[in-house]
Amino acid sequence: MKRALSILAVAAACLAAPALAQPKTIKAVMHSDLKVLDPIWTTANIVRNHGYMVWDTLFAMDENLTPQPQMVDYWTVSDDRLTYSFALRDGLKWHDGKPVTSEDCIASLKRWGARDSTGLKLMSFVAGVEAVNDRTFRIVLKEPYGLVIDSLAKPGSSTPLMMPKRIAETDPGKQIGEFVGSGPFIFKADEWKPGDKTVYVRNPDYVPRKEPASGLAGGKVAKVDRVEWLAIPDHQTAVNALLAGEIDYIEAPPHDLKSLLLADKSVTLTVYNLIGAQYAFRWNTVVPPFNNEKIRRAAMYAFDQKAFLEGVIGDARYYRTCDAMFVCGTPLENAAGMDGLVRGNFAKSKELLKEAGYDGTPVVMLHTTDIAVLTNAGPIAKDLLEKGGFRVEMVPLDFQAIVSRRLRKTPANEGGWNGFMTAWLSVDMMNPLTNSMVAASCEKANFGWPCDAEVEKLRDAFARAPDAESRKKFAADLQARAVAYGTHIHLGQYTLPTATRGLSGVVTSPIPVFWGIEKK
Repeated sequence: MKRALSILAVAAACLAAPALAQPKTIKAVMHSDLKVLDPIWTTANIVRNHGYMVWDTLFAMDENLTPQPQMVDYWTVSDDRLTYSFALRDGLKWHDGKPVTSEDCIASLKRWGARDSTGLKLMSFVAGVEAVNDRTFRIVLKEPYGLVIDSLAKPGSSTPLMMPKRIAETDPGKQIGEFVGSGPFIFKADEWKPGDKTVYVRNPDYVPRKEPASGLAGGKVAKVDRVEWLAIPDHQTAVNALLAGEIDYIEAPPHDLKSLLLADKSVTLTVYNLIGAQYAFRWNTVVPPFNNEKIRRAAMYAFDQKAFLEGVIGDARYYRTCDAMFVCGTPLENAAGMDGLVRGNFAKSKELLKEAGYDGTPVVMLHTTDIAVLTNAGPIAKDLLEKGGFRVEMVPLDFQAIVSRRLRKTPANEGGWNGFMTAWLSVDMMNPLTNSMVAASCEKANFGWPCDAEVEKLRDAFARAPDAESRKKFAADLQARAVAYGTHIHLGQYTLPTATRGLSGVVTSPIPVFWGIEKK
């Protein structure tokens, strides 16, 4: 009897106690499924987004695109501008509980500097990177370089994310196999199911900066317990799930479904990436036909920015034609070398193809099928090229398959490629060092491998330029040379609204982040 009364008393106490708070979870559909996990190994935007969840940076760009310290507490520069010293903040810990050290940061910078175009350029000016103690290290330059902090604050792909030394020492040409960071969220590798979901949980040991969140800088305060990225490749299905309250967030709903979202007052559509993104057509310069400069030029005449943007985006409120390789609306905006190009001059394209001896061999164009802003881009690019005299064979693939295939230098008929449509965040493209499409360093260049000594000479001149005015001049000269050589084709800019339901505090940032967000 006493035992029965005791059980009843416990039960009554449980009923009287307040219910345990349920973990707050954001269910989000991103622009692409996550199948690669190393944000240094690839420039894919979804992997960069993953990187910001798990790892942190020494510096970060605020919403005004001004570099601010992040993991760094303070830094100094010597009078001769050759030595930069950095002290890390107190309390920085890896997700496994070990402290973040100078040696970790040095190894991370070296791996990033071996792959990224901005990192490669920075490291070409570096004489050495050395630890002073566990929390302080310094970068010693061969000659003054005015973009050290800007480079370390680089927000786009690939970002200089800090990793534990044992992970950062992974061969830059190979992917890491361990995913321990120090950022505001912890990646749940045991719950990662490509094609289904990616899971992050709040890092209880993360010590955010005291400043308010601003862009990618400031206090990264995780206000939910769990974030799930769900793989829903069908855009209509994703929109229906948001309308039904089954998910909370769609990073990039397609423009043709906006009317459904706008009709629901519980859904908010907001452009958080105010600087937007830039379309580009990238070709493979090491195999025919685009190893021929005249054929690359023909494609530039065949493309028509306005027709392309009208077909892909449709709503003029969300796109703008732009001849600036380094993005319209930025200090380096210019139209050098673009006279008459990307205006749909099909007769000129055909003329150049004839002069170049183009034999009608099909251009193998990889076509992304699972990213809303690219699903229409391939067919429209194909149509424009064919009007200009090219034969085009479109190969439909999901984006992660393209990420893998675009690294091949084999001929197109042996599993390689000739070209593909892509899109880059404008923050990636707005200067000659972060814009990896313009880098023409041959084997060290990004996929497509453009090779032009004059382009690289001008990138170096830009890096050495002492002030904003001289950088602007070198940027214009560089654009003119890059267009003449044909590193790629830039095809205008666009913005995309993010759709949310029941969320507040979404940070205005060129990259989708999940700190600061509260869920009702």
